[in-house]
Amino acid sequence: MNELPGQSGPEYLRAPVPPDSAGLTAWLAALVRNREYGTLAELRRGRGGTSAHIRAGWYGGDEHRELFERVAFLFAIYHQGHSVASYGGGSLGAAARRIGDGAGRGPDNPGARRLLDRVVASRRIPWRHLQHAVARLRSCEQPPPSWTGLTEDLIKWNDRRKRVKYHWSVEFYMPASMARSAMPGLALRPGANSQNQLNARKDSIP
Repeated sequence: MNELPGQSGPEYLRAPVPPDSAGLTAWLAALVRNREYGTLAELRRGRGGTSAHIRAGWYGGDEHRELFERVAFLFAIYHQGHSVASYGGGSLGAAARRIGDGAGRGPDNPGARRLLDRVVASRRIPWRHLQHAVARLRSCEQPPPSWTGLTEDLIKWNDRRKRVKYHWSVEFYMPASMARSAMPGLALRPGANSQNQLNARKDSIP
């Protein structure tokens, strides 16, 4: 077989490494459960480049290292000060419905509406607005979006056929009665000890 210049045989034939969103979530949850607060603190350094970011990036496969590092940053921001991991639930649009206070949440909260509108108006992945959304959920003591689902949505952000931004908007503005029946498992708080969370998958740390 002819080889391209500069390519050795085994390396040239190496199969592409796919991203592993569930693996990233499991590893991050293990950091919280094992109280590896130093590693979580490293992940909260927005510029990246730490060994923790590099380890998170390996779950991104060949094409999504930086994206996975940034999702790990969001996870660490949300879990600062928490000793129980939250796997979250629903999309970012569904999670944004929980932002607010007694005067109104989600579509009934002007701040939540503005935040969601900024997110879905972005052509590139709006990391700053996503950080704001995660921080708001943490301050409201509401569960985050599914970390695995969020990662997969962000991988598809620029795929017009997937319509990620549209689906986030639909779930955000969904009438309350429909949202309760469509997404019944979203009441988990950051400190909730859910057996489903603990059994999500066996954690693996590279």
